[in-house]
Amino acid sequence: MHELIAALKPYESYIRIREHEPMSHHTTFRIGGPADLFLDCASGAPLEEIIPCIRKAGVPLYVIGRGSNLLVRDEGVRGAVLCTAEMHEITVKGSVIRAEAGASLFSLASTALRYELTGAEFAAGIPGTLGGAVFMNAGAYGGQMADIIVRTEYLDETGKPGVVEGAAHGFGYRESIFKAHPDWTIVASELRLAPGDPADIREHMQDYAQRRRDKQPLEYPSAGSTFKRPEGHFAGKLIQDSGLMGYRVGGAQVSEKHAGFLINRDGATCADMLALIEHVQNTVKKNFGVELHCEVRLL
Repeated sequence: MHELIAALKPYESYIRIREHEPMSHHTTFRIGGPADLFLDCASGAPLEEIIPCIRKAGVPLYVIGRGSNLLVRDEGVRGAVLCTAEMHEITVKGSVIRAEAGASLFSLASTALRYELTGAEFAAGIPGTLGGAVFMNAGAYGGQMADIIVRTEYLDETGKPGVVEGAAHGFGYRESIFKAHPDWTIVASELRLAPGDPADIREHMQDYAQRRRDKQPLEYPSAGSTFKRPEGHFAGKLIQDSGLMGYRVGGAQVSEKHAGFLINRDGATCADMLALIEHVQNTVKKNFGVELHCEVRLL
């Protein structure tokens, strides 16, 4: 690892390197042991050089944003974690917004409002970054990234730049071409929006924000909805109807406010959360014959 740190020294104006960094500081679950190496990348970082440098050293590489859909094991991460959360530059040209992968969805929606562009209101309350949202085709309140993303710049596993446009994104329910190629790194995306009435845009954003406050356990660490929506069902209702609201394993709990959220109620470990996930899955399967699949990624 020390050899890799030395090899990354020429890029120190773009990256901040930390050893044995607790991943609990970088996930919304507030769970996770230390990463051997944690790299914060700033806007303009030459990822096309940095990524091959890491791979050449034979060190496993994991790319994250704000960790809003991530559950990290208690033993941590053996390898390097490259965080793009500080790569958040946003530019606007006409009705197209281009943003780096680390731009927060709230910043994107707020920028759209400032330029009187509609279409991104649904994303304002999703606590993630653009890169992660494109990766999983994030959505809420009837909107999804597939509706607005038109172009994405990425680096393949060798660091070679590439571009995906339109239907080539392969968007589906919580799916994209990037999930099929986990070694690709999203660098930036373009959103095509439409001119709109700023009063209407603001009203929708405020309405969605209020709904989240009313219905979601925002006061506790979580990764949002833990499970994908099963076809023909709602995961939260299946869990609620199984009598699991408030059920705990250690510090992990099924939210008493919204059963689709599993929360870190009190110092939960990854082991606690995984045991709770398994219990919920088994109980729902037994009661309703429906399999729940995790939306949260395990690292």
